[in-house]
Amino acid sequence: MRQIVLDTETTGLEPSQGHRIIELGCVELVNRRLTDRRFHEYVCPEREIDSAAVEVHGITVEFLSDKPRFVEVVSEFMAFVEGAEVIIHNAPFDVAFIDHELRLLDGGWGHFGEHCRVMDSLALARQRHPGQKNSLDALCKRYGVDNSRRDLHGALLDAEILADVYLALTGGQASLDLGSAQITAPNGDRHRAKRRHDPLPVLRATREELSQHQEQIEAIDQASGGQCLWKRLELPSG
Repeated sequence: MRQIVLDTETTGLEPSQGHRIIELGCVELVNRRLTDRRFHEYVCPEREIDSAAVEVHGITVEFLSDKPRFVEVVSEFMAFVEGAEVIIHNAPFDVAFIDHELRLLDGGWGHFGEHCRVMDSLALARQRHPGQKNSLDALCKRYGVDNSRRDLHGALLDAEILADVYLALTGGQASLDLGSAQITAPNGDRHRAKRRHDPLPVLRATREELSQHQEQIEAIDQASGGQCLWKRLELPSG
């Protein structure tokens, strides 16, 4: 499963008033693991930036004067998100700006949602924590995600932080090392256990065990808002 966590920075709050995207930041998750693939571009908006917006992200017109225009980065950006599930915090805001940028082009791009599936992590957080603050900073505090570098908003940094928040929000990220494991002896010494190479017996689950397993999968799927990967796998016949 390929997911893209996305964030934007803009010249203001309303694309209907001619405001534009000035930064795009994306990180990639594959099977709920961060990869080293990133998409990040500053974009020249060809207009002024609201002073209130500069206070939020610190990006100025002068800084963007030599940066590419959206038309110059759109092909690479759309190729990066194509076919993925795109996770955005307060998705309607970012999608409205992306759709506005696409409409300004003559490339027949259509709507952003025609190229990918959009998942709003803010809506998901509100389902999990009704009546509570669900801003990105609030979720970082709730789930123990480090956001100490977030003095100002930045699209790539916020996408990286949101990826950690999303994984925590939907059940965490397991780390498997099948090659060896750390063992602590009674005297406190630590060593690495070697992988066994001798054949092991295969014990198939009983029908009762498969039924109990399915009940657990359904519970995990409900708790994660339909994000349980195991549910997509077919159970072996008993």
